[in-house]
Amino acid sequence: MIQVKSSGNIILVIAAIIIILGAFKMAAVIVVPVLLAAFIAIIISPIYTWLIKRKVPAALALLAVIMGLMVISSLVGILIGSSVQSFSSNLPLYEAQMQMQLDVLRAKLNGLGIIDGEIGSLFNPTYLMKYSATVLKGAGSIVTNSFMIVLIIAFMLLESTNFSKKLERAKGHGSAMIQIDEVFTKIKHYMAIKAVISLVTGVLITLLLLMFGLDYAILWGFIVFLLNFIPNIGSILAAVPAVLLAFVQLGPFGALEIGIIYLIINILIGSIIEPKLMGAGLGISTLGVFLSLIFWGWLLGPVGMLLSIPLTITIKIMLYSQEQTKWLAVLMSNSN
Repeated sequence: MIQVKSSGNIILVIAAIIIILGAFKMAAVIVVPVLLAAFIAIIISPIYTWLIKRKVPAALALLAVIMGLMVISSLVGILIGSSVQSFSSNLPLYEAQMQMQLDVLRAKLNGLGIIDGEIGSLFNPTYLMKYSATVLKGAGSIVTNSFMIVLIIAFMLLESTNFSKKLERAKGHGSAMIQIDEVFTKIKHYMAIKAVISLVTGVLITLLLLMFGLDYAILWGFIVFLLNFIPNIGSILAAVPAVLLAFVQLGPFGALEIGIIYLIINILIGSIIEPKLMGAGLGISTLGVFLSLIFWGWLLGPVGMLLSIPLTITIKIMLYSQEQTKWLAVLMSNSN
């Protein structure tokens, strides 16, 4: 009888999860800007809190943070918009140049007997360059609803100080409030470190690409900053358009050099520095990263893919805070 009741509870839980996911997918137009705003608010909230602690009036501190955010988002929007337009207009030229580079490379490889013409024809310059344009448009879609996102961030920051006070008062009324505080602390820790690491990676890539004279170097650095929030896969996706353009502009050896630069920076920062700064308990297994990318991308679209790891980290922390679900968090982790 107990087993039947337990099975019935499991079925109810599964049914509830399916209903909730279905509601999320139907409301993705509303959910996506709110989630994006929430994670941006988490990243910039230390600045707002710092101003409040320096006796700056809340309204003035909020205005300063929001104005700074609007300036940055406007500059990013102008950069991406102009770059996408410029790249799209130059696409036929890049396709022709890539075809020339491929013909030269194919002739050399044919002479060495490494590759034949049939295999070489699989590299379609039109498809490759259109892939790069698609990546740019995907990045541009993130800042499309910037005004709405900034408005949500403003209300979230305004509420953050009151919420902290409420949380402090509620801590004495049960362990659940302590666990909620722990979850928020870990999420802030993860997002702050990830944002700084992504920014440093993007700046390094931009400076090195500028040294090589690659077109749209600042844009490729911004793409790196965004996609660096997706471990393992994100760095590969960010490298492809820049390496393709390097192949067009600088030839095969130039593309190889750019690819090696991406590889070295991502190994140093992503595999050595980042794990040390993140600490234990925030890692996700490689399979978990891949599955979360697919799941959140299906549920929330491109922005869901961008936020897949922060969202999964949030769920993992919440699971780890409860004894009944701690085993699921352990299975999701990348530790042995």
